[in-house]
Amino acid sequence: MANLSRRSLLTTAATGTAAAFVASSAAGTAHAAPSVKDTPVDAQGHDPVPLHWLEGDTPAALTGGATWGVPWPRGAFATGQPFALTTADGKDVPVQSWPTAWWPDGSLKWTAHAVSADAPRDETYQLSAGTPAGSATPLTVHRGRDTITVSTGVVDVAFARGGDRLIASITRGDTVIAKDGRLLASTQDRPGTDGAPVVRSDNFVGFVGSVTVEQDGHVRVVVKVEGKHRKGRRAWLPFTVRFYLYAGSDAIRLVHTFVFDGNENKDFINGLGVRFAVPMRGELHDRHVRLGGDGDGVLAEAVRGISGLRRDPGATVRQAQYEGRATADTSTWDTRVTSRLPYIPAFGDYSLAPLNAHGYEIHKRTKRGHSWVRVDGGKRANGLGYVGSPTGGLAFGMRNFWQLHPTELAITGAAGDQAEATVWMWSPRAPAMDLRFYHDGLGQDTYPEQLEGLEITYEDYEPGFGSPYGVARTTELTFWALESTPTARRFADLAAANATPPTLASSPAHLHAAGVFGSWSPVDRSNAKKAALEDRLDTMHAYHRDQRDQRSWYGFWDYGDIMHSYDGTRHVWCYDVGGYAWDNSELSSDLWLWYHYLRTGDASAFRFVEAMCRHTGEVDVYHLGKYQGLGTRHGVMHWGDSAKQVRISNAGYRRFHYFLTGDERSGDLLRELVDADRSFLVLDPGRKIREGGAWEPDPKALGVSTTTDWGALAMAWLAEWERDGRAVARTKLLNGARTIAALPNGWAQGGTISYELASGKFTGPSEPSVSVGSLSSVFGLIEVMTELIGLIDEPAVTDQWITFCRLYNATKAEQRAATGTDWGNLNLRQAYARATALAAEHLDDAALAARAWTELRAGAAGYPDSLSFTAQRVEPPAVLNAVDEAPLSANASAQYGLAVIQCLALVGDRIQ
Repeated sequence: MANLSRRSLLTTAATGTAAAFVASSAAGTAHAAPSVKDTPVDAQGHDPVPLHWLEGDTPAALTGGATWGVPWPRGAFATGQPFALTTADGKDVPVQSWPTAWWPDGSLKWTAHAVSADAPRDETYQLSAGTPAGSATPLTVHRGRDTITVSTGVVDVAFARGGDRLIASITRGDTVIAKDGRLLASTQDRPGTDGAPVVRSDNFVGFVGSVTVEQDGHVRVVVKVEGKHRKGRRAWLPFTVRFYLYAGSDAIRLVHTFVFDGNENKDFINGLGVRFAVPMRGELHDRHVRLGGDGDGVLAEAVRGISGLRRDPGATVRQAQYEGRATADTSTWDTRVTSRLPYIPAFGDYSLAPLNAHGYEIHKRTKRGHSWVRVDGGKRANGLGYVGSPTGGLAFGMRNFWQLHPTELAITGAAGDQAEATVWMWSPRAPAMDLRFYHDGLGQDTYPEQLEGLEITYEDYEPGFGSPYGVARTTELTFWALESTPTARRFADLAAANATPPTLASSPAHLHAAGVFGSWSPVDRSNAKKAALEDRLDTMHAYHRDQRDQRSWYGFWDYGDIMHSYDGTRHVWCYDVGGYAWDNSELSSDLWLWYHYLRTGDASAFRFVEAMCRHTGEVDVYHLGKYQGLGTRHGVMHWGDSAKQVRISNAGYRRFHYFLTGDERSGDLLRELVDADRSFLVLDPGRKIREGGAWEPDPKALGVSTTTDWGALAMAWLAEWERDGRAVARTKLLNGARTIAALPNGWAQGGTISYELASGKFTGPSEPSVSVGSLSSVFGLIEVMTELIGLIDEPAVTDQWITFCRLYNATKAEQRAATGTDWGNLNLRQAYARATALAAEHLDDAALAARAWTELRAGAAGYPDSLSFTAQRVEPPAVLNAVDEAPLSANASAQYGLAVIQCLALVGDRIQ
């Protein structure tokens, strides 16, 4: 491949401009697209791409709009190509489009697209090259000295450029619907659960550090606000909040991220929320509260109720209040009611709080200082509330509301001039967060003692390493500035959108035809052998997905992850046994689940892995501090294990989400990892087994492995290169691949191999030797190399990699003949069947293809053909709750899933 940047490729490939396409200057997104002038390539011959709502049916409501990603085959379109969207019956739909990735030849690889809730809606759409329809309602951004105001044509949202308010006001016409949007955090100095009284409590407010308009288009505007929570001289808990606004919409979507940078032994967070002030208008009996319950359930109340009284104001009046409409003037009521209105209690405060995943309670009170009255309860609330009147009000909600418990929707002061609506991401009603390590070290003060502990519980403990400093959590919220109290049906529709934001998707067939994400293929049941494997994949996926609910894998810090291993004696997953507890992406469970979605297009599969991606990319990875860029190995606590590794922070696990959804936060996570190789200056991964003197890291000779470590780093560099980001990413990616391939035995080379930080190059022995570990390629190395050799014209790299794939499961004689020595007794042979399949496909070798299927079906360190995937039901009193159990584990399922998927894609025509 010629040593040309994508920018120069695009410059020489095209001229002119396509203003309808939102490129970097219009979008305001750094590194979003090359700033070149180009014209679309000839679009003839490119069929429209069918799109559908992920959940199938046409949604009744959106969270302002929808944004999704679409891939394109190499060479199909240049970066300036505009795209048009139409409904199934041919109606034009205003769409905003922008590039998110490019092929090495400069053509578009991925684009993101956005539509507004105000646009024509249908069950399916067609996306094609062409001029997009303009938005019927103008979307504008006004940059003032103190505020940045976004006008959607329905609402005006004023973002404060500084101070303790993120949003100064939300107005609809001449009515202020909400104002003073703030971030809240509160702490106490002790957990309050171990008998020691809390001595000090502090309340913090988020202060704005910067406001950036990241995207300014005709359909969608994105505003990013960054800052920290402050009280007095202390500033901590850095946050990033993105606000999404769409043309013609009254919704404001928030993606809220905070990073914990406190002392887990002193800082116990007991409240974390987003609050708006809501001006109250009208009489108390015309002020309404709505809270969503299970499914379509809606609690409909007024601040001062006028039904169920001893005296009746009349059926028409009662029904109007119940439905949220303005009641008739009180002069038309029965005077026996109107004269006694002051004696009817006005309930100004409401709370709906799911403190666990299996139930919530609703309470209300008249005001602070008085008792709460229980209203009702239920199992799983959908997370939406409303406070306002027939002249307007605010709906406010949180996605994954009960899944991320303990949460709360709170309304206070609705009987006064101004109510407060708060979404508590951590409810003050719950015990405080206790992020301390879960045991006292058990005497494991030395490395030999810690290695002994590893032998019994599989936990790699080390004092001081189980720190949460630098871990993060991202939460999605939506607010609607409504012109009036919504009907029950409308509120239920909004609640459904809040709980499961509708999104558009292209089919597995299109995703596959575009040639993205390496070796995989859509579901194929064309013969009995393939159908049997497809059944196994579906059964295995459903089992792990259903275990989440059966085992209650929910909670603020846990939701999205799965467990590593099963304890058949107790009939529980090993939630309390060291390294067998939370999975933390071990052996690429994220990759398996993403590929399962790609090939099936199943909505439940997408939602399952999306939740995992939100978790593993935030909670299991350090975003600040000395471990920044590293992830934590599997364990009882997500940050507890002392093994901090790039194989867990792996960008490959987030890359799918970014390209499929255009999610900016996932884009942040990818970019954070471009410099993850610097972590090898900070932490010695081999410290517990190293012999010799003190560890002194040399930036010119770091101990980065050419397999597990480099594969994870390469994923980050590949993503950055695709996104036309920092040039160093492409440089390091290609330098690493070339210099590893130049070693006598490539990725199998043994001896002392050193990594140069500045260039990404490896140096090592000139004489062949071998060092191969079973884990070498099961954290994404196979997947990233499959993609890389398809992107670059580097025969030496391809040949060396295919040799590695061919030899891993080869006979010892074959290994000796090729590398001078055999590779020992390697494990995970079923997982490496996909490496054999890649070699077979590349070499067009039928014998290798047959060997791949033999390896897969033998099931070494995995699932043999003889294993039954059938789950058995276990009922109380043998267990606490009825559960299903099957002979499956996260590690084996992930690697079996990847092996089957890739064998079907690569050598499916030679299935045995």
